[in-house]
Amino acid sequence: MPETALLLDADPQFLADVLSGLRGPRRAIPARWFYDERGSELFDEITRLPEYYPTRTETSLLENCRDEFAAHISQGSAVIEFGAGSATKTPLLLEAINPAIYVPIDISGDYLRSSASTLQSRFPDLNILPVEADFTQPMALPENIEAMDLVGFFPGSTIGNFVPRSGVDLLRHMRGILGEGAKLVIGFDRIKSEDILIPAYDDAAGVTAAFNLNLLHRINRELDGDIPVDAFLHEIRWNDQEARIEMHLRCGRDVRFMVAGFEYSMCQGDAIHTENSHKYDLRSLRMLLRSGCWTSIAEYSDPQNWFTVVLAEATPIQTAP
Repeated sequence: MPETALLLDADPQFLADVLSGLRGPRRAIPARWFYDERGSELFDEITRLPEYYPTRTETSLLENCRDEFAAHISQGSAVIEFGAGSATKTPLLLEAINPAIYVPIDISGDYLRSSASTLQSRFPDLNILPVEADFTQPMALPENIEAMDLVGFFPGSTIGNFVPRSGVDLLRHMRGILGEGAKLVIGFDRIKSEDILIPAYDDAAGVTAAFNLNLLHRINRELDGDIPVDAFLHEIRWNDQEARIEMHLRCGRDVRFMVAGFEYSMCQGDAIHTENSHKYDLRSLRMLLRSGCWTSIAEYSDPQNWFTVVLAEATPIQTAP
């Protein structure tokens, strides 16, 4: 592999995922690589779009559940947010439970530090300890929170980006990080009509398309690529069998390009699978949590059942009777 100065600075896992993801008949790149600084900014725009119901629906639920959270979660705890991003919903939980420490974790370091600074201005007495990391990988929390009551925060139905097997692995990973007795506040997007789902991921303003295509721009910037981005189209599909929205980059013409010194070719109609967003009913989300060693202790849904926020607990792992 050529060792240019650019590649020496590249994230090795990003490089490995892209090179392997562009090979073979089923091309796919993990969705976590959307979130460089520009990708994080674009996703923040998506959350404010009129078509994108998840953010406003979940925000309303979090606003209405403050008293319930306060009843279940002790004050003075430590809140650990997995994939904090812009942390726009975080203040709702912080105000409800008044924690002593907040630990935002995000893979985009610049965006993480910016959002942590903004949050610090709003909560000047809160000890905020940002951690730049991929929360799906082994990682350590700050040492001074080990003896505290821990509360994980995973909003936005981000769990839906993971296929069920990987979602279970992630939930078990979170349980390992937080420990038995910890709480988890997690959002789940519910199954609903395609008339509502499709526009949420294919908005009229084209922001989600720009978000999807930014992955190719990032590959070109960071991995010495020359992908002709204008040859690709943003494509959304509803996969009813898997109960998920799928996001793809569809090739509009035959292309050849280089990434990190390797040559790739794609034909018109070929696609790169870039994201899944699984949707759940109550039974399936409870099963997912139980498989991940969490037990639902409270559930909050909007009147239309478009979204559900769950408060779960890492209870002792039981064996079969």
